[in-house]
Amino acid sequence: MDRRLFLSSAGAIALAASAPRALAQMAGNDDARLSAAFAAIFEKQLDVSPGMVTSLGLDKGARAGAKSQLDDNSKSAMMKRLSMTQAAIKELESFQSASLSDLQRLNLEVVLYSLGQQTVAPATFGLNSAVRPYRIFQQGGSYFSTPDFLNTAHTINNVADADAYIARLNAFARNLRTDTAVQRDEAARGYLAPGWSLDLTLAQMRKLRDQPAASSSIVESLVKRAAAKNVTGDWQGQATAVVEKAIYPALDEQIAAIEALRGSTAAGDGIWRAPRGDEIYAAALKSATTTDMSADEIHAMGVEQVAEISGQLDTILKAAGYSKGTIGERLAALNAEPSQLYPDTAQGRSDLIAALNAEAKLMQAKLPQAFATIPDTPLEIRAVPVEIQDGASNGYYNRAALDGSRPAIFFINLKAIGDWPKYTLPALNYHEGVPGHHLQISTAQTAGDIPMLRKTAFMSAYSEGWALYAEQLSDELKGYATPLDRAGYLQSFLFRAARLVVDTGIHSKRWSREQATAYMVEKTGFTPARCQREVERYCTQPGQATSYKVGHGVWTKARAAAQAAMGERFDIKQFHAILEEGAMPLSMLEKRVAARAKMGV
Repeated sequence: MDRRLFLSSAGAIALAASAPRALAQMAGNDDARLSAAFAAIFEKQLDVSPGMVTSLGLDKGARAGAKSQLDDNSKSAMMKRLSMTQAAIKELESFQSASLSDLQRLNLEVVLYSLGQQTVAPATFGLNSAVRPYRIFQQGGSYFSTPDFLNTAHTINNVADADAYIARLNAFARNLRTDTAVQRDEAARGYLAPGWSLDLTLAQMRKLRDQPAASSSIVESLVKRAAAKNVTGDWQGQATAVVEKAIYPALDEQIAAIEALRGSTAAGDGIWRAPRGDEIYAAALKSATTTDMSADEIHAMGVEQVAEISGQLDTILKAAGYSKGTIGERLAALNAEPSQLYPDTAQGRSDLIAALNAEAKLMQAKLPQAFATIPDTPLEIRAVPVEIQDGASNGYYNRAALDGSRPAIFFINLKAIGDWPKYTLPALNYHEGVPGHHLQISTAQTAGDIPMLRKTAFMSAYSEGWALYAEQLSDELKGYATPLDRAGYLQSFLFRAARLVVDTGIHSKRWSREQATAYMVEKTGFTPARCQREVERYCTQPGQATSYKVGHGVWTKARAAAQAAMGERFDIKQFHAILEEGAMPLSMLEKRVAARAKMGV
């Protein structure tokens, strides 16, 4: 990456030219010291997160031992991480008066912001996260995340990998018991998911528990992958024994605990129902959006955008022959059109994923029109595992290993294939794949000039805002082949705008789950089942759903400002090169884009 991009002004250039060599040397020394501090902090993070080590593909060599472990999910471990993060912040704050290059100054600001946000929930509320305040719910807890992690992140190439998988099965049983104990304690403090969420959770736990151990998904994952790599051993016998003797008893205890707690959970659906709920929601909004926008401001933004996007859809739908009823009713009619639906069969699901792959290749070929740097990180598209599809999101992305040993994965929830009319799929594909999450995250991971703390960071407003901007960019690249495909893209925007209204409605205005679902069905035209599944996610993960459209607004505003400042000199490829600087809070993003525009890049 060209470091000239980080010079912030002509004044800075003049200062560098006039300063003595000793000043330049001082800056270089401080840069080097800060880089060493970043690297040490990152290594300490890896020390306490074997799951992160595996997710990044670093569980080899000196860190091979991490492959046999799972993260410690106890409260004491949470407080240890808090103390470690606070110490890192104190160390990094000492560099604020140092002589740093513009690149390192940016790195310092972003890392301090990110670490500071990580301390808020544990230090203020005694919780892991304001955005995920419940320990166990329909999309959270070891029961939900660990089987998927073992299947998608834990690679099997040799006997040591298979042995490590067995060790992690034992660790899974330990983490289940820890989750159970922590959830009991947090329920006593008033932090327990809504009743319907616990019902969904119990159903998923029972689905996992009811599988015969020898043919369970967590055993079959090891057996099949070991066989594919000719890794000999009695892996089925060993894994089955752990499932029967350790995991299932721990799962039985967790099921019994959640059943016992079910009757004590507070009424209502938003985080307001929990102690200090309004404070938690304010913290969640700040974390999710990286702004100081209030719930009322976000709600009003959503109402305005729902009306605006509905107007654009009205024109397209009328031209396609859908002129009767509200926008939601017309979209619902289009969603039910037989020509738009894949068969509800195994072959239909296979055909849908094949179509996504074909479409992704077509968009990949268009990327050079808008990007100078295009990572070659591979991407796979898979269906969400059936044992978690009842509570899982409709689509989500898992990053690739840093060393290329494991591809990135875009998961699509095919529980109800009718949720995916053909005209809606291109926008989803561009959001999760290229030029969306996959391009953005892979670009950051392969950038050479930013520390690992930033390469691996995730800021929802930046990343989700980019993914929505990517849907818009795909329209400019003529990625939507038909007017209806473009209607699918606008429906995606309408869906995200409705989220602003619904999330704030649930957590600030005390809407019920049913009220929020009805609003989303009315405005977006999606099926009630799909809308309810989405609303249930918002109820249990406050604030996260607001990050998309808030982030998108800043990305489009920053681009428009750069175009206005540069006029004919504006180059879309140079604008998109900002991705090589890594994720950052939205306020910093606007400043960086403005600085680059001022320099003509």
